Amino acid sequence: MGEILDTIALRPEAGLGGRAEPSLGTRFLVFPQPPYVSGYEKPEVVWLTPAAGRILAGPSDDRMYVIDPVEPKQPYAFPVLPPYSGSVRAPAEPGPDGHFDHIVPGMPAFLSAHSYACARRVLDVCEGYVGRRIRWFFEPTIARLEIVPRILDFDNAQSGFGFLELGESEPTRTASSFALNFDSVAHEMGHLVLLSELGLLLGDGRGTDFFAYHEAVADFVSLLGLLHFDTAIDRILRRTNGNLLINNELDRFAELSDERQIRSFSNSLRQRDVSDEVHDRSKPFAAGLFDCVVEIYQTLLFDRGLSEIDPRLYSNLRRQMASDLIETSLSETRADYEPRHFASKAALQEARDIVGESLVRSWAYLEPDGLTFETAANAFLDTAQTGRARPYVTQLEDCMKWREIIL
Repeated sequence: MGEILDTIALRPEAGLGGRAEPSLGTRFLVFPQPPYVSGYEKPEVVWLTPAAGRILAGPSDDRMYVIDPVEPKQPYAFPVLPPYSGSVRAPAEPGPDGHFDHIVPGMPAFLSAHSYACARRVLDVCEGYVGRRIRWFFEPTIARLEIVPRILDFDNAQSGFGFLELGESEPTRTASSFALNFDSVAHEMGHLVLLSELGLLLGDGRGTDFFAYHEAVADFVSLLGLLHFDTAIDRILRRTNGNLLINNELDRFAELSDERQIRSFSNSLRQRDVSDEVHDRSKPFAAGLFDCVVEIYQTLLFDRGLSEIDPRLYSNLRRQMASDLIETSLSETRADYEPRHFASKAALQEARDIVGESLVRSWAYLEPDGLTFETAANAFLDTAQTGRARPYVTQLEDCMKWREIIL
């Protein structure tokens, strides 16, 4: 009997009665980081929300679809918008069981399957946080998002009114395709989701932080997406022995981490330190959100007896916490950390979701034409006060004050 149950457990699409279990979703293979990054050479199996059998060839579903043009295609630019009308390559086809994890790296359809899975994964995460379907801002003019996984001679990734297009940084290297870079796809999806929830500017955005906020959110959505991969969380925690306090001033986290998303948040920038250029101006707010994740994570560790450091004793960990205390914590060996790994992983996943939920739900209280980082931070804190983040609001507020987002 045990062998039978083990066999069924390996076939999640089948129940005890042999009937399909479509609610489990659909399997794809996704690289959490580009495959040329050490430790990420193999993709991870992920489950997407649509039931097996509901994602059709393309892949395509009721929210998005992939087309891979045969002829060289110019990136979309107004007034030229989807749908694409030219010839396309053969689509990625589901297997007999309705799943797509039989499409592996090196197969002609893998770029299509991978780009779709990355985009759909981010939408699933954001819809999970907001608790409902997110309607595209370009509806009903364009019903579904069109994903183009391969544009030659286009060293960029871009999203816009009904499209997400992916070029390649080095045309001679397949691995350089942005369609294989979850970070790039997730960043563009962050823009699309935010536009869909926040809305469009009526004016030109002058006097607001609308564009810089967009960049901060797109970066953080990419980070949230990364932290939904077991491979990434395991590597980050095991490399640092579970200690995420080694970021910011000490710059130790950036030294120890190969994950580009994590590295970009490991900074000590405040509002006074950045220019008005939108990408530069976005950095303190994005890093402040990461600080919030670390604060809650460390608090959960302490409350669960996994750490001797209580962040609530320090209104500013970076300024008040002696570096030798952090260094003592860093001196722990892998053997010291391993028994706590899965409990630490659970704490990080919970902190991720608490902050992600507060951020995504805060968008309902923002107006595009009056958006500043201060109003965005206050909406984030107000939303946190009414949700799972309530016990940590004072800490989250301290994070935003240190970054000079609020006074």
